[in-house]
Amino acid sequence: MKLPGIRFVLLVAFLLLFYDGRSFVTAQTSVALDLTQAIVVTPANASGPEIKAIQMLVEEVEKRSQVRWTRTAQTPANGSAVITFARAAGNLPREGYQIKTVGNSIAIIGNDARGVLFGVGHLLRSLSISKNKIVLPAPLNLTTAPKYPLRGHQLGYRPKTNSYDGWDVAQWEQYIRDLAVWGTNAIELIPPRSDDDADSPHFPLPPLKMMIEMSRICAEYGLEVWIWYPALDKDYGDPQTVEFALNEWGEVFKQLPRIDHIFVPGGDPGNTPPKLLMPLLEKQTANLRRYHPNAGMWVAPQGFTTEWLNDFLGIVRAEPKWLSGIVYGPQSRLTLPQMRAAIPAKYPIRHYPDITHSRQSQFPVPDWDLAFALTEAREIINPRPTDQAHIFRLLQHDTNGFITYSEGCNDDVNKIIWSALGWNSDADVLGILRDYSRYFIGANYADSFAQGLLALEQNWRGPVVTNSGINVTLQQFQALERSASPSLLQNWRFQQALYRAYYDAFVRSRAIYETSLEEQALGKLREARLLGSSAAMAQAEILLDKAVTERTAQDLRARVFELGEALFQSIRMQLSVEKYQAIGVGRGANLNTIDFPLNNRLWLKQRFNEIRKIEAEAERQKQLAEIVDWTNPGPGGFYDDLGNLSRQPHLVREPGFAKDPYLLESSVVSMVGQFDGSVTLRKDELALTGVGFQPYGRRSWWDIAEAYYDAPLKMRYTGLDTTAQYKIRITYSSATQQIPIKLVANDKFEIHPLIKKELHPVEFDIPVAATAGGELNLTWTQAPGSRGAGRGTQVAEVWLIKK
Repeated sequence: MKLPGIRFVLLVAFLLLFYDGRSFVTAQTSVALDLTQAIVVTPANASGPEIKAIQMLVEEVEKRSQVRWTRTAQTPANGSAVITFARAAGNLPREGYQIKTVGNSIAIIGNDARGVLFGVGHLLRSLSISKNKIVLPAPLNLTTAPKYPLRGHQLGYRPKTNSYDGWDVAQWEQYIRDLAVWGTNAIELIPPRSDDDADSPHFPLPPLKMMIEMSRICAEYGLEVWIWYPALDKDYGDPQTVEFALNEWGEVFKQLPRIDHIFVPGGDPGNTPPKLLMPLLEKQTANLRRYHPNAGMWVAPQGFTTEWLNDFLGIVRAEPKWLSGIVYGPQSRLTLPQMRAAIPAKYPIRHYPDITHSRQSQFPVPDWDLAFALTEAREIINPRPTDQAHIFRLLQHDTNGFITYSEGCNDDVNKIIWSALGWNSDADVLGILRDYSRYFIGANYADSFAQGLLALEQNWRGPVVTNSGINVTLQQFQALERSASPSLLQNWRFQQALYRAYYDAFVRSRAIYETSLEEQALGKLREARLLGSSAAMAQAEILLDKAVTERTAQDLRARVFELGEALFQSIRMQLSVEKYQAIGVGRGANLNTIDFPLNNRLWLKQRFNEIRKIEAEAERQKQLAEIVDWTNPGPGGFYDDLGNLSRQPHLVREPGFAKDPYLLESSVVSMVGQFDGSVTLRKDELALTGVGFQPYGRRSWWDIAEAYYDAPLKMRYTGLDTTAQYKIRITYSSATQQIPIKLVANDKFEIHPLIKKELHPVEFDIPVAATAGGELNLTWTQAPGSRGAGRGTQVAEVWLIKK
């Protein structure tokens, strides 16, 4: 071993000569390699991005080990462990790389500059690093290249992103580095004017200056820069409006050091018909190429009506030369395969999957319990590794890759899953999570933290009250918490997982407790004839108010708030409007909704207030009996609470998330998405809700079953009395009251035409002929061709009552 440097140079030369770019992993022993005193050799001809990649390697290792690797331009001849870098020759797959281990030395050979960067990322996530110790557990000998050419994430510096608006330039560079370690090759920025506030109390720099800095960072690492650029002006048929837009966009194009592509959503936001939008984008493409000659223009038909979609497809089928490709994102009427079939083959389709929202979104959490949906809400910290892998593997093959739709670092795990699968779609999810945990949390937590992330996803499976695994998950994370060092307790990714574990367990404790309180209160109402109506309501109210006068699991709640403060300090995560100046409750500020009532307490108290105004005791007793018997359909009848997983036996669910993750052809269990404040409470009662708004009606009205766009919502009854007459009682959703809905039985009997939804249960007769065969099929639809998110066919409760 007197000449290791010469041997290593010869090995690299051999690999460069015979490497043909095919993916393979060679047989290797499991002997660990100590790299604590490694020497990093920087090639004399390294490009700027390659030098940045080597700098990333040295700095990221030092952060974790407190060891600063020596960098040199020459391979040492003293037997030290060596890490070298080279560029492969030949027509090899873009961005691919080879890693070879010989003795105590490692060679990273990139097919291009990005290949070197991603090879460095592979090495980083493979190392076992602790204080003053850097070990490669087993030799790396592999050749690899990405399956999909585009693998990116949207990083929006704007107020509604919950934490990003508080990040400075150094934090942005760190996060972009973190993503590059997993093969991310594109970052999508957001312009200074979007569908958001112009300013944030957290901004360290004005939006355009930060946008310039982020473009510069991407350029230094050799990553693509995309811009999500909505067309927000009112009338692009007005030449003055077009001129204003050209000047405004052009100023951004001129100042950014790198732009590779522009993506313009047709809707969400935006409200321009394709016949005006597409000519605008042709002009903007010429505008863009004045400053970035090779940049592309992409567009998405999001939120289009049927008419607008047909106009859009007609324009695209004429194959305009300025158009680079199509983006498939949320609020699309077609499935991705349908879109691929409708678009000329010359145009690639980029996926724009929503990985950030847990409800009212493109990929909502399947059958998410209402208790979580109400409290944790739409932008909770949401590791969904197996769901994201399922979505990716089922849908991604019709695309050239993806840039995900993200509105904050709450979806950090999901970003890594997408990036890793974008490189290797067959990668094992648990393996990805172990790498994630090893790299971001620590070598000693590689498996335990990875299993914890999977457990957090399982917390959201099934009814919260019966999911005892939620408490086990908390116990597992509490064990990790007790063993954590002070520095790990300050790690924002560790804090996020703890926050979710404590929050989930607190919600479960509350749901069990408040369900029990309501059952006890209803028991008192059942004794109203014995106690008298006034006494029964008074005793029931005392029981209901224990939810706020004798709160449960306050130790868990307190820890959630402590972790919320820690996350604000570590990454400016704004989990409260009042405490951290989040832009709104619906934008991830779930400390504001942590005490949202989980039973019918508010509705019951409202009804008690109304009943107390009735003078006749008999009428009071009748009203209380209606409350107690609310879900009783009478002899031979049926009741479905369509948003409650345990009370929807007649809802037709197929095909479901497994085959239809977009849920464009399935019934969706969801929640109403807004509360209109129709319940009137005294100020002191409203204060007891613990939130700044109040819901409408019963809890069974807050969750719903729905179908999107023109898809039907269906129920099916069998075994009916063939000689009986039935009537149907329906509670429609209050959230889409203005969108008419129609009901048909057995595809031929119109139960009611398109009508506006009422804010109370309504009844209709079912024709005897509809049930004469003992079976009844009900189909709800909304008016066809609607635009936007397609939500409108929404039903909360259904009684089929035997007359």
